[in-house]
Amino acid sequence: MTVTWTAPDGEHPARAASIRSMTAVAAGDKEGWLALWAQDAVVRDPVGPSIFDPTGKGHHGRAAIGAFWDLTIGQMARMEFAITDSFAAGDEVANIGTISAIAADGTRIDTEGVFVYRVGEDGLLTSLRAYWEFDRALATVSKPSG
Repeated sequence: MTVTWTAPDGEHPARAASIRSMTAVAAGDKEGWLALWAQDAVVRDPVGPSIFDPTGKGHHGRAAIGAFWDLTIGQMARMEFAITDSFAAGDEVANIGTISAIAADGTRIDTEGVFVYRVGEDGLLTSLRAYWEFDRALATVSKPSG
């Protein structure tokens, strides 16, 4: 379970919070991850309607964000992050990279995208907007040989 960071890493509150988020996900630490979010936070992953969010309005509040974990992250044996670029401005950071989801049977899906995190004055995450495309992610599915 890894977070590989080859992007600029200048200190910024949103960048630091994004790294804490990815680290918790890579460790499979649902409770630790949920503790990083403000009570009224919103996760849009991906942005717009999807099989994870048919309305496209996002997952609002910690309970809904926890349910999002169960539906997505919690279904995977492990998650890996490779961040290749990062742009911090204001109270946000936009990280560019690949998230790899690996299932228990070894099936792997690599999702390239732009992942925008926002933090409040208290350092808690207030939103995540993930820009990626299902068709591109599905084109990367690889099953273990054997």
